[in-house]
Amino acid sequence: MEILKLTDICKDYQQGKEPLRVLKNINLTVHQGDYLAIMGPSGSGKTTLMNLIGCLDVPTSGTYELEGKNLKDLNDDQLADIRNQHIGFVFQSFHLLPKMDALQNVALPLLYAGVPLKERLQRAEEALKAVGLEERMHFLPNQLSGGQCQRVAIARAMVGKPTMLLADEPTGALDTKSGNQIMEIFRQLSNDGMTIIMITHELSIAQCADKIYHILDGELFTDEAPSGEVDSHEE
Repeated sequence: MEILKLTDICKDYQQGKEPLRVLKNINLTVHQGDYLAIMGPSGSGKTTLMNLIGCLDVPTSGTYELEGKNLKDLNDDQLADIRNQHIGFVFQSFHLLPKMDALQNVALPLLYAGVPLKERLQRAEEALKAVGLEERMHFLPNQLSGGQCQRVAIARAMVGKPTMLLADEPTGALDTKSGNQIMEIFRQLSNDGMTIIMITHELSIAQCADKIYHILDGELFTDEAPSGEVDSHEE
């Protein structure tokens, strides 16, 4: 089943009097259960692409279809609904609310979705169990390690049963052991049918995905990096 289709996507930003083209005719098709990584050096356009896929921004031109629906001309509220119903986000810096415990952080998106309290807590518990944190449900973020905080963030991203999960440098703030644990969770989610799109600058992390894309100067390439690309370890 086709989940995501980008056709000739371009994104311009105004720089003085002249527009600066950050993304150039991006074409990408993602099917249910795909697990792919997007790599590129700083300034290549990968974060802009992730923002577009996550409906945090809109393209200047081109077509974005999500589960067969063209998202062109949707307003901010409609795009927010798309994000809430179809997209789970995992960020490098976790973005957990410090005064809420793990269970409350994971349940929060369901509150915005109008899910009743009892069901919110039940689904949040299930999501935390799925990432191995059943014994840390009532711990605050400052009582958890970085790897545990990222697992809470993954549970929060998947609790709404999204169409796809977007991960932006999900291991960037973690040590190697914790990063490997996160990759094991992603692999299990992929094996269970979750669609995952991950941005990373680390080749070892990208190689955990089933397919690697490279972005350079706003252009997307499949499988092999274009000539001259150097793997950057700075974001």
